Amino acid sequence: MGLDPGLRRLALGTLLAAYPGPVPPDWAVDLLAEGLAGHTLFGTNIHDPAQVAATTAALRAGRPDVLIAIDEEGGDVTRLAHATGSPYPGNAALGAVDDVTLTRQVYAAIGAELAALGINLDLAPTVDVNTADENPVIGTRSFGADPARVAAHSAAAVAGLQSAGVAACAKHFPGHGATVADSHYELPTVDVPPAVLRERDLPPFAAVVDAGVRAVMTAHIRVPALTGDGPATFSRAVLVDLLRREYGFTGAVITDALEMKGAALAAGGVGPAAVRALAAGADLLCIGAKVDADLVAHVVEEIVAALDDGRLDRARVEEAAGRAAELAAWTAAGGTAATTPDGLGYAAALRAVRVEGDVTGLTAPLVVQVHAASTIAEGRVPWGLGPHLAGAEVVRAVAGETDPDELRRLAGDRPIVLVGRHLHRLPGARELVDALAATHPVTVVEMGWPGGWRPTGARAFVTTYGASHANGRAAAQVLGLAG
Repeated sequence: MGLDPGLRRLALGTLLAAYPGPVPPDWAVDLLAEGLAGHTLFGTNIHDPAQVAATTAALRAGRPDVLIAIDEEGGDVTRLAHATGSPYPGNAALGAVDDVTLTRQVYAAIGAELAALGINLDLAPTVDVNTADENPVIGTRSFGADPARVAAHSAAAVAGLQSAGVAACAKHFPGHGATVADSHYELPTVDVPPAVLRERDLPPFAAVVDAGVRAVMTAHIRVPALTGDGPATFSRAVLVDLLRREYGFTGAVITDALEMKGAALAAGGVGPAAVRALAAGADLLCIGAKVDADLVAHVVEEIVAALDDGRLDRARVEEAAGRAAELAAWTAAGGTAATTPDGLGYAAALRAVRVEGDVTGLTAPLVVQVHAASTIAEGRVPWGLGPHLAGAEVVRAVAGETDPDELRRLAGDRPIVLVGRHLHRLPGARELVDALAATHPVTVVEMGWPGGWRPTGARAFVTTYGASHANGRAAAQVLGLAG
């Protein structure tokens, strides 16, 4: 016997799916006509602006009020510019500049670009307070380590995005900034009392609620005092008691991707994770990036089964689908077109660069780019100084593997500019810098979260607070090496 059509449609109305490739397959469009709330676009779905506009038009043919979501944070997390790097600096750079008007302008520009392409839900901004220098998944996605500064810029980012008619989704509630594990691979634990969360992690969420944010994303993190052994995504104490009752949020609660190990392993699969998230108070379930028709059908079957056996209350699922529909209706109203100043992102990135030491006289240096792996959130996006240089040789190095003597031989009498991301937590990176600085004038360019480490023997230490295309150009310009 097939599923009850009404319950199937109700379950579909709580789901954000995805699909492979630049052209939506028939099943992805058909599901929209059958009630699916929407799709999330990833880098594999994006080739160029004309193609993206055609994609969103095709999806709207299936359902005019479809939610079309994307992770477009600027900085290190970009889908639109995944082939080149973002023309905007990310949150850490904007926090370093500390000009809330600039932050609003940058996010308004991102929103205008998304709206022009037919995308109406941005899974941004990241409003986590990055208090752990070793955090492997937030870092430069955060406006900083100070709750008050992060709160001010988070509110400005939301206002900017939503001025363009694109719904903002602040993430990751109740705060992913103090973790030292990546929830894509495991369930991180933040073992602090609620009072610490209220003082350290939650002020930005209070600020975005006051700013009228339309959506908030859950974190697959464990806070034992609130969530017990499971993640916040499955916790009514977090999603209902804290977010809705204490902080007064009335918009849509969106889960982080349920395919992530922090959720899927905790629940025993994506389907059970969907049921637990709905029961806890989530409204819109982001399945993830690797989605096909069979997986959507499986999740729907799990939700309908839970409605049948009493694990889910129908009124709760109707409430969730209703909030998803309200979110789509809000985006249909559109926003106000704004003029974006030419080169806004590049000018902002330049303002964020910080120099400790002397960067004069870097004529035709050897530029050593140290390999750094990307997180799943970032994806494989080009970074570094290479595209922006004139008259400088660039070589790649692997910390802990590349022989410093070989780099010295290549450099000869030339100064060395060593470029890295998160060098303070990259095994072998400090030793490589120290070995080179012992015999050469070395300038270190940190394009990740800088942490507290500084190389003692280097001639200069340059911090960009991000590795976007804009950040790379800004660093090249400050070093006097820009083409």
